[in-house]
Amino acid sequence: MKRKASAVWNGSGKEGQGALTTQSTVLNNTQYSFKTRFEDGVGTNPEELVAAAHAGCFTMQLTFNIDGAGFTATDIHTDCEITFENGTITRSHLTVQARVDGISQEKFDELVAHAEKNCPISKLLNTEISVTATLN
Repeated sequence: MKRKASAVWNGSGKEGQGALTTQSTVLNNTQYSFKTRFEDGVGTNPEELVAAAHAGCFTMQLTFNIDGAGFTATDIHTDCEITFENGTITRSHLTVQARVDGISQEKFDELVAHAEKNCPISKLLNTEISVTATLN
């Protein structure tokens, strides 16, 4: 399986602007620029997209882990905060809240730790990755 996305940029780094398009067209000429990355402009930025990818990937891995352990999640909500400092992504922090009937805190924590280390985006990122998880 291969997935594809493209970026187009016009102009200088600070005054120019770009567009991102994904194979699925969920992003279709989606605007990004210096302002959307470093200030407060309208559009997206690479760090936001990495955060979305990590939250989505981790949540799916955790869901499969829960299924494999014989439980079913009612719902899982994951936020991901990417820290971008001095031109480098230095941290990805995941905050997870889940409802899973019948699961112990110990088992839940074990499945979260596995997802943290083993979702494909976690494996891709060469940065500190941490998780705060709450079982509701």
